[in-house]
Amino acid sequence: MSASGRAGTDGVAHLYVHIPFCPKVCPYCSFYKEASDRHRTQPFLEAVLRELDVRLDSMEVRPRTIFFGGGTPSALSTPQLEFLLGGLRARLDLSGLVEWTLEMNPATVSIEKAALLRDLGVTRVSMGVQSWDPALLEVLGRVHTAAQAERSYAILREARIPAVNLDLIFGIPGQTAAQWAESIQHTCDLRPDHVSAYCLTYEEDTEFFLRRARGEFKPDIEVDVRFFELTMDRLEAAGFGQYEISNYAPPGRECLHNLAYWQGSDYLGLGPSAFSTVGDRRWQNLPDTAGYVDRISAGESAESFFEAVPPTLRDAERIAFGLRTRFGVGEALIEPHREAVAGFERLGLMVREGDRWRLTRRGLMVADSVAEVFV
Repeated sequence: MSASGRAGTDGVAHLYVHIPFCPKVCPYCSFYKEASDRHRTQPFLEAVLRELDVRLDSMEVRPRTIFFGGGTPSALSTPQLEFLLGGLRARLDLSGLVEWTLEMNPATVSIEKAALLRDLGVTRVSMGVQSWDPALLEVLGRVHTAAQAERSYAILREARIPAVNLDLIFGIPGQTAAQWAESIQHTCDLRPDHVSAYCLTYEEDTEFFLRRARGEFKPDIEVDVRFFELTMDRLEAAGFGQYEISNYAPPGRECLHNLAYWQGSDYLGLGPSAFSTVGDRRWQNLPDTAGYVDRISAGESAESFFEAVPPTLRDAERIAFGLRTRFGVGEALIEPHREAVAGFERLGLMVREGDRWRLTRRGLMVADSVAEVFV
C-alpha cells in the first residue's frame, strides 16, 4: 500500500467477503442477512468466486488481510467453507497474507469446522458471545447458550486457531452494571486474544428499533456511559489496550483488517451488500442475495450504488475514523482543521502527542459528534 492508504503497485491489500446467512435473524442486527437456505448457498458461493474473477480482470488484489463477515460465515457447512476458502486460495496470491479472520456464532462451531479453518489458513476467529448471562441472551434472541459459547471457545483453542476474539454487547434492555461487570470478568478469565465491546444501538429496520418506538425499550445514555467507563477500566486493568473505541487487545494482537478501515486503506468487498473503496471510487453491491446471484450469473454488475471519493473526502474520513483509534491522526491531516481542533483541545476532548492528535478519554465519549466536524 502507498503511504496514503490507496492501492499501490501491490494492488488492493484488504478483502472483505459478506456471508449473509444466519441460523436465526437477531432482532437487534441491522447488517444485511437472511435465514440460512441450503438451496441458495451453493449458487451464492459460486457467484462470490465469479465476482472475484471479474474484479481480477480490472484490478490487482494481493491481500494482506481477509475478513469473512455477515450474517454468520460459520453457518456454512464444512464442505461449503472448503469450497469457498479453497476457491480464494486458488485465485489469489496469498504470499503476503498476514491475517485471515472469520466471524463465528457459538452455535455453529464444531471440531471439524475449526480444524478445517486452521488448515486452510484462517488466523483469527471472531466469536459473537454478546453476553454470558442466559437471560440477556434470550433478550437478544441469540440461538446459543452461555454453556455452548464456553464449549465453542474451548474447541477453537484446542484447534490452535492463532487468535480468538470474543464480542460482547452492553446497554442491553434490563442489563445491570453487575451483570455487565460479570460478563467482562468472565471474558478476561478466558484470556482471549482480543475483545470487542459494543454499546447496543437501535438501528432502523430492526425489531429492537420498533420496540423502542413503542416505548417497550427505553435506552439511558447516562447508564451506557457508566457501562462504557466500566468496560475501559476493567479491560485495561486486565491488559487489554483500548486501540479503538470498541476494541481492546494486548499490544500486537490488534485486528489488522479493521485497522485498515480506520486508517483509510483501500478494500474490496465481495457478496451481497458488501462495500468497496478503491482509489477515488466507492460502491456497494445489491443488498439482496437472490438478485446478487442472478446478476453475477448473467454476467452483469452486482453494484447497486457508487460514488466518487475525492481526496478531500478520503482525508476527512481518515480523520474521523483515525480519531477512533489510540494511534490518532497525523499533523498533516489535521492542519486544515486547526481552528476546530484547537476548540476540541480547549474542551479537553483532544490532545496532541508528538506530531499526532488523538481523542482523550472524555473525547471518546462523544467521538461521533467530534467526527461530524471533519466529514
